[in-house]
Parts: sequence; structure tokens; C-alpha cells
Amino acid sequence: MTVGSTRPPFEEVLETAMASARGAGAILRQGFYRPKTVRLKGEIDPVTEFDLASEKLITEMIGAAFPDHYILAEEGGRTGPGSAECWYIDPLDGTVNYTHGFPVFCVSIAFGTVGRSGPEIQVGVVFDPLREEMFTAVRGRGAFLNGAPVSVSDQADLGRALLATGFPYDIRREPDPVLSRFREMCLSGQGVRRAGSAALDLAWLAAGRVDGFWEERLHPWDTAAGMLLVQEAGGRVTDFSGKAYRPELKEILATNGRLHYNMQQILNPAP
Repeated sequence: MTVGSTRPPFEEVLETAMASARGAGAILRQGFYRPKTVRLKGEIDPVTEFDLASEKLITEMIGAAFPDHYILAEEGGRTGPGSAECWYIDPLDGTVNYTHGFPVFCVSIAFGTVGRSGPEIQVGVVFDPLREEMFTAVRGRGAFLNGAPVSVSDQADLGRALLATGFPYDIRREPDPVLSRFREMCLSGQGVRRAGSAALDLAWLAAGRVDGFWEERLHPWDTAAGMLLVQEAGGRVTDFSGKAYRPELKEILATNGRLHYNMQQILNPAP
């Protein structure tokens, strides 16, 4: 924030995040309808030239605006000087969908500052370029979709709840725990959707489109922005045991708050 400015805290960060998300989204939207060069980072973990172009645009825009900030991005790793300010960037969340022409993917950008208990996410942006939906949140100021306030659902009955989840890229190595939890949730909720983008799942939860979300073995860039969206929309985010969630944790449970205890009991049953 500029010295002497009367603008709200983190306003310049939010504007930079939104502008870079829109620019990256334009790249992804154009590439979605074109042939792609796909390589695998893991057994079922692809990357395309459009992931890389999207990340390049985002990191260059952030670097130009905030040269002293640290950047943690999916494709480029850790860049920039050590800093108390850190950006978490997923230039294309939903790459498997993208490579198959399945129209569910997004750009996810978050900004955090280091506090006494570790990183605290202050700004979150999730942009769906095909639907032109920009989800935004600044800590303490609420969650928004294209500038209009959003909030989590008021569904309190798990049997009538629409849930969302995803499977980790290494599921073939250790499928049983993941599939066991998936089975129990399918039997407990009204429905479970696996759309293939954790950041969008969290954004949709914040907007009340789904009532609960869980997943495991994610990365900070997958959840940092969506976590803040859910919290600012009135929801709750923890790990499976109920401990406060941090982006570096490997499991996440996010709900409208009303369903949290029941979902937690399924994911982490008492011995």
C-alpha cells in the first residue's frame, strides 16, 4: 500500500490479483479451443503450454507491482526474495479437465502475510474465464462474485446436502483411504460432485452452490484463495480432525459451518 494513501488495506494487492487473473484467463480461454502440447509431471498430472503462459503473465504482473514479494507458483516453484509477503498462484487449476476439453477450470491467486502463527491469507481471487466469474475476498471485508456479496448456504441436513471433492494425483498408489471416505460421503449426502478443480469447488461453496467440500494431498496454491473465500462467506475451514486449516496442510474440510461436525465425524471417526 502506498505511503499516505487513504485506500483500504490490500486494495492494490486485490487489484493486481484481479488484473493478472483476467489476463491469465484470457490466455486460457483462447487456448481451450486450440490443439495443446501436453506433458506429464506425474503419472496422471499434466501440464500444457497454456499453464506456463498463464503463470508467466501472472508472475510478471505481480513482480512488476510488488518486486519485493515472494511468489510460490505451481509450475515455477519458489521465486523472488525472502519476504513477509507471499503470493500463492495456480495458473490453471483443473488441467486434466482443460486438456480434455471439459469446461471446468480456473485461475487461483492468493496473497498472504507472515504473522506470529505463520502465513495468514489476506486476499483471495478465483477467476473462471469461461463463465466470466470473478470470486474475490479480502480478510474482514466479505466474499464477492463479480462485485456482489455471496454467502455460504444454510443447509443443516447432511442428507440433503450437495458435497464436492477431488481425488489426489497419486490415488493409484494408495486408493483405499480416499475411496473409503468417498463412499461414506456418497452414502451420507444427497449428492457428491467431483468437478476437478479444488479452487472452484471452494469458490462455489462460498457462493452457496455446494454445501461442503473435502480433499486431501493438495498444495498451498490449490486452496489458499478458496479458503479465504469460504471463511469470508461465513463458512468454516479445518483439516479432517477439526484443527484450523493452513494452506500447507495436506487435508482440507470446508463447509457452511452447519455441516462441519457431521462431515468431520465421517472423515475422522473417533477410535
